[in-house]
Amino acid sequence: MVRPYAVKGKKKRRKTEERYDKQEEDEEENHDQELDSVQTKEEEEPDQEEKEPEEEEEDGDSVELEGIPLAPSTQKPKDQPGVIFILEKASLEVAKVGKTYQLLNSDDHAHFLMKNNKNPGDYRPDIAHQALLMILDSPLNKAGRLRAVYVRTEKGVLIEVKPVVRLPRTFKRFSGIMLQLLQKLSINAAGKRQKLLRVIKNPVTQYLPIDSRKIGLSYSSDKLVKMHDYVETFSDETNLVFVVGAMAHGKIEPDYVDDYIAVSGYPLSAAYCITMICQAMERKWNIL
Repeated sequence: MVRPYAVKGKKKRRKTEERYDKQEEDEEENHDQELDSVQTKEEEEPDQEEKEPEEEEEDGDSVELEGIPLAPSTQKPKDQPGVIFILEKASLEVAKVGKTYQLLNSDDHAHFLMKNNKNPGDYRPDIAHQALLMILDSPLNKAGRLRAVYVRTEKGVLIEVKPVVRLPRTFKRFSGIMLQLLQKLSINAAGKRQKLLRVIKNPVTQYLPIDSRKIGLSYSSDKLVKMHDYVETFSDETNLVFVVGAMAHGKIEPDYVDDYIAVSGYPLSAAYCITMICQAMERKWNIL
C-alpha cells in the first residue's frame, strides 16, 4: 500500500514543478509587457499634459451650474440716481407634486391644480420670468442705472434680485432656480459667496430711497400718459420706482404708490410695459 502512494506523490511533484516553471515564464512575459507599456506611457505623457486643462475646464463648468453667473455691466456710483423695479403679485408657489417639490405652473400642473380646486390660469410664473429678463437685459441695466429689482409673490414673499445676476433663459431652468431659492432662501453667484437672489423681510419700502418717486402701472388707471413725456417731468436727481403687476389677471393696489398711470389704452403684458419704461429712461439719460 505504501508504494502506490509514493508513485502518486512523485507524479504530483512533477506536475507542480512544471506548473511553477510555466508561472515563471508567464511572469517574465508579463514583466516584459509592463516595461513596454511603461515606455509607451512615457511617450504619451506630453499628450496627456495637453489634455489636462480641458479636464479642468469641464470641472469649472460643473461648478458654474451650482450657482448663477454674473452679467457684464458698467456699474455707476451709487450716489447717481437710478431706477428700481418692483414686480407685484408674482405667481411663484411651490407645492409637493407626487414625490417631489415643484414650482407650480398652468402647463405642467393643470390636473394637480384642478384637483385642489385652484384655477390653473392664475399660476403663471412665466410672466415674472419674462419681466425679469426684460429688466436685466436692458441697456438701462448694462449702463449701471438699475438700482434694484424686487419681486413680491402672491403669498407675500419678498425676493431681492441683484442687477448683476444673469438669469437662465429657459423656463425650466428658471423654475429650478426659483424652487431652490424658495427652499434655501438665497442663491449665490457661481464660485463666489455673493448672494444674487435672496428672500428678505417685508415691507419693501424700507429698502427704497427716501427721495424716490413711486409709480404704479395699471390699465385701469384714468391717467393715460406718454411714457417719454412723463419721465421728463422728473429731475435727473430723482430715483424712480416703477411697480408693475406680474400676474395674469387683476390689478395691483399697493398702499405705498405715489401715482398710478396707464401707458396704453390697451391691456399690455408686464414685459412690454417694462420695455416702454426702460426705453423712456434710456432716452432721458441718453443711453444707447
